[in-house]
Amino acid sequence: MTKLKIIAFDGTHYDFDVQNGSTVMENAVRNSVPGIEAECGGACACATCHVYVDDAWSAVVGPPEAMEEDMLDFAYEVKPTSRLSCQIKMSDALDGLVVHVPERQA
Repeated sequence: MTKLKIIAFDGTHYDFDVQNGSTVMENAVRNSVPGIEAECGGACACATCHVYVDDAWSAVVGPPEAMEEDMLDFAYEVKPTSRLSCQIKMSDALDGLVVHVPERQA
């Protein structure tokens, strides 16, 4: 199992053991993490699963692809480490990944 930490806007930490191949969004929704709305269900058709990748993980996760970048235009308070959690697939390389939930979703 791969470890994932999601830090809610209020500072609450959510720590999970997750399956490789699952997305950060799927794990957040499955575990009722507040602030991840995921209105499109992971189709990269909204920006309601927006997260900030922790600075220590930004290079490992990498930048968004063009379609995701377009959707991030609709996100609230985009930062250089912004990603849509539906587009981050967990893998051994992301074991220990930390993401932060923004104050609100678009």
